[in-house]
Amino acid sequence: MLLAAAIMVPAAACSATGSAGSTGSTGGEKSCAIQFTYQNRTYEDVANVDFTVGQKLGTATKPPCNDVGGQDGGEESPESVIAYRVEGVSPEAAIAVGATPGEAVFVASYAGDELPPEVQKLIDGS
Repeated sequence: MLLAAAIMVPAAACSATGSAGSTGSTGGEKSCAIQFTYQNRTYEDVANVDFTVGQKLGTATKPPCNDVGGQDGGEESPESVIAYRVEGVSPEAAIAVGATPGEAVFVASYAGDELPPEVQKLIDGS
């Protein structure tokens, strides 16, 4: 049991709160937020969005989480995942990422603290 608890602590340190956030200059960047890069844009997770996964777009990259204290001196490697179109939203505003369409999560590109209008419209309509 103690070993399981020790393993869970670093994993929890790299998880996001599930709320919409920003990587802008607000001074409080989230620690190891769920972020992906696709075509030179950064996307963050957005909770509670009803969306439909569309066609495969390519590969997105999840940057490494490097805030776990470096206990072993090593850093995590970036992770590649499949990027999918979200029906009704341009890929510049949001994509879905995951190993399969059924596992894909919704991530959106932010401008400061603001979601793109088409993403906000999708949230408001859900």
